[in-house]
Parts: sequence; structure tokens; C-alpha cells
Amino acid sequence: AMTPPRAVQWRMLGVTVFCYLFYYTGRQNFGWAVKGISDELDLSLPQIGWLSAAMLISYGVGQAIFGNLGDKFGARKLMTIGALLSCALNWVTSLGDSFRSLLVPWMANGLAQSMGWAPGSRLLSNWSERTARGRVFGLYVFAAGFSSALTYGLSILVLTYLSWRWLFRLPVLLLLVGAIIFYVFARDRPEDLGYEPFNDEPSEQEEHRDKPRESSWERYRYVLSNRRFLLACLAIGFESWARYGLLVWMPVHYLGQGLKEDPQYVWVALSLPIGMAFGAMTVGQLSDRLFQSNRSRPIALFLAAAAVVTLAMYFVPTESPALGIVLLFLAGFFVYGPQSAFWALCPDLLGRQRAGTGVGIMDAAAYGLAACGEPIIGYVIDTTGQTSTVFLITSLVSALGAVCILFVRR
Repeated sequence: AMTPPRAVQWRMLGVTVFCYLFYYTGRQNFGWAVKGISDELDLSLPQIGWLSAAMLISYGVGQAIFGNLGDKFGARKLMTIGALLSCALNWVTSLGDSFRSLLVPWMANGLAQSMGWAPGSRLLSNWSERTARGRVFGLYVFAAGFSSALTYGLSILVLTYLSWRWLFRLPVLLLLVGAIIFYVFARDRPEDLGYEPFNDEPSEQEEHRDKPRESSWERYRYVLSNRRFLLACLAIGFESWARYGLLVWMPVHYLGQGLKEDPQYVWVALSLPIGMAFGAMTVGQLSDRLFQSNRSRPIALFLAAAAVVTLAMYFVPTESPALGIVLLFLAGFFVYGPQSAFWALCPDLLGRQRAGTGVGIMDAAAYGLAACGEPIIGYVIDTTGQTSTVFLITSLVSALGAVCILFVRR
């Protein structure tokens, strides 16, 4: 037996990225439904904030659980089951006619959605050499960013012809297709196809010759007592608050401008997730090449830039679409860019053997803070009567994230 040839590695990367490319059709459609839901069902904006927060909370909790289970059962099963469940729960959500009948399926959908990212990360780690991992994760995060753009495009298309309920029915059908193709072609480990596993890790025995392998609890204890890691978790929490603030409330801002009457706003709205996709790819490369694997410096730079750009957006009149396109692209680029450097920080600070636990906890922190932010943003928009205040809040939390990460050194 030999290690897997390049073509097989590319196939595994390809099908995993392909499946994840459609994952967000099952959760980032929500921002486009907000206006329709609040108009038709007479829900207040803070209530809508709670709906969004409920999904983010269960998603964060799910990350901490399924990252661990992904190690045990493999991504082929978990990612597929998550995709099928998410598709079904979106259809159930589309039938909701009250706060509670939307809350229950949408919160359950957060758990289904959380079966994707961490198990998929594990599969990609199994199929790639250590030296290629930065590029592999760059592509994976790029797929996640592009998934936002795809979901935005499809949502705008659906709203042109149909009501908000169809946002939860049509785009997710692509997730169904992605899941089936993934299940047919993906395998969890090289051994499943008769290849040798990659043995380029410094062997576990070398690292732990003096102490036996850690138990789950010891890993959790080590991770949760690492001060620099906890500060990094706080920083990604602020970064995610900014990211979801833009993803959920920016469509509300532009739908208020009248997307239907003025189709050029479609391009303004789409420039945000496209900026996110390119930002994620850029920082992964930058932190390796330019900053010699120093992760905190590029994160701080990007979040500081995000604070400046989103502050500018607050003052820019929505009447100028060209300026809006440029600023939203930059906002997405700088707000989402640090993601790939944050994930790389987990093995940097905790050691490789605790990276899975670290990623799960960091992601749970990210979504926990993002969830707290949603009702706050809804409340502020409700009180001020201005959707543009979302940019003011984004600017503030981006700046807080930049300050937090400055204290994290390897």
C-alpha cells in the first residue's frame, strides 16, 4: 500500500468543499426572510433577533459536541445526516405562522447545521499532508465564504418571484444534491480505500513519551485554563458578532431601500459575501508567508480595518450604490478574513493533539457571542428606527476584537 495519490486527495477536497458550498443555503437564507416574517406575522425586531440567536446558540453547542463525534463516526455519516436534517427542518420552518412555530424548527436546524464544519475539517486533515494544511483550509473557508454569496444570490432570485416562505424551500434543495454526491464519493480516511495514512506528524509517542495520552476531560481542562486561548476565543466572539450582524441585518437594510424597484441594490448586497470569501483566502496565505505564522498580527490589522470601513458605511448615504459596493466588499473582506488565522491559532496555542477540542470550543465561543449580539442589534434598530445603526455596532465590536487579540502571543 502507498499514500494516496494527488488525484484522490483532490477528489476528497473537491467533494467536501462541494458539499459545504451549499451548507449555508440552510441557514444564511434567514436574513432575507426577516422583513417578510416581521411584516406578515407581526413580530418585533428584537423577537426576530431571538429567532436568529436561537439558531446560533444551538449551532455553537452542536459544534462542541459534533467536533468530538466527528472523530468517532467520521464526516461521511455526520455531514450527510446534518444536510438531510437541515433540508427537512427548513421546510418545517417555512410553514411557521407564529414566534414559537418558527423558533422550534429553526433552533433544531442549528444543531443539524453544526454537523458539517468540524467533521469536514477532520476529513480534510486525514487526507492532506501537514505542509499542505494551510492551503487546504484556505480553500475550505473560501467555500464557506462563497456559500454565503451563493445563498444571497439564490435568496434574491427567490424573493423576486415568490414569498419569504420559499427562501426555506428552494435553495436548500441544492444542499440535498451536495449531500448525496458527498456520500457517494467521500471516504473518511485513506485506509478506507486501501491507502497508507499520512505519517508526517511528529509521532504521538514522541510528544507524550513521558506521559500517557490525555483523557477528554484533561484536554478540556487544559484548553479552558489556557489564558491566551480564552482571549482568542473572546476576540473571535467579537469578530463573529460583527460577521453575523452584517449577514443577518444588512439584507434588512437594503430590502428597506426597495430591492424590487431598484435592482442595482442586488449587486450592493452581493458584494458583502463575495468580499468575505476572498478575505478568508487572503489571511491564511498572509499569516503563513508575510507574518511567519504569527496569527494575531494579521487578525488585529484586519479587524481594525473592518472597524474603520463599517464606521464609514454608517455615514455613507445608501443612494450611492457604487460606493456601497466597494465598502461592503471591503467590510466582508476585513470582517471575515481573520477566520482562517483564528483556526490556525488552535494547534499553535494548544498543540496538535488538542486542536479538535480547541476548534470546537472556539467555534462555540464565536457563535455564543454572535447570538448575544442578535437581539441587541434588533433592539437598537427598533429603538432608533434606523437600520444603518447595524454598521455602528459592527464597527465597535470589530475594534474590541482587534484589542483583545493584541494580548495573544504564541
